[in-house]
Amino acid sequence: MTETMETLKTFETGDGRLAYRDEGAGAPLVLLHGGFLDHRMWDDQIPVFARTHRVIAPDARGHGASSNATRPFRHTDDLAALLRHLGTGPATLVGLSMGGAIAVDTALEHPDLVRALVVSGVGTSEPDFQDPWTQAVNSAYWHALGAGDIDAFVDAFARFTYGPQRTAEDVDPEVDRRVREMARATITKHTGDEPDHSVRVTDTWARAARIEVPVLAVNGGIDSPDHIGMAERLVRTVAHGRATVVEGTGHYPNMERPDAFDAIVRDFLRSPEASR
Repeated sequence: MTETMETLKTFETGDGRLAYRDEGAGAPLVLLHGGFLDHRMWDDQIPVFARTHRVIAPDARGHGASSNATRPFRHTDDLAALLRHLGTGPATLVGLSMGGAIAVDTALEHPDLVRALVVSGVGTSEPDFQDPWTQAVNSAYWHALGAGDIDAFVDAFARFTYGPQRTAEDVDPEVDRRVREMARATITKHTGDEPDHSVRVTDTWARAARIEVPVLAVNGGIDSPDHIGMAERLVRTVAHGRATVVEGTGHYPNMERPDAFDAIVRDFLRSPEASR
């Protein structure tokens, strides 16, 4: 299932716009996509959770149909501005990879907007990549970007879909296609000499210990050791955290096994810890 960009709602930020989907009614549930992707990575989740929740799925600045940055910004502040504009919060934030980092940043910087966190394949917005496989993939796609080779970038980036134990032949070709399509669409929005205006939230690992809302990590069982390890470190660091696994999936468990991912998140949303 794919929605055209033209049907998205937009929020004018003063220096651009944020595009987002807003479906359903009830307690707010915010779906935050991974880096270089967009809200479409949640196409399997939006109609399911919109039956019981108000689902908001934005494109982060510089991704999908949202504007590129023209001045310094923080993703967490963009999200906070959108949620306040929509009159929502506190919300449960569900974020994968970069989206999970934004969710954690928001719990640190805008705690009044956060009821609970679900993260996947991420710790905080200050990652620590130590595994040789992850370092090699990161190096490959940054090298391709530096050379202006979009095809090589997409090929390198797609390796995160597979994880260190698989190749493209082991993954549903439709999942592979969707990830590649989103990554290509986002990277072609940018020029090689465009400055990086994003501003990082700092001291996140030390500050994470003060996060009081419940945190659930839902990791792909064969994601990279770095991504799994950082998520498990996060749930050990916060006051109320736990981790679970979607077996047989890499960095995008929600796309590879949506039924299993959705069931885990649904049980968490129904739990006393997430509904208090």
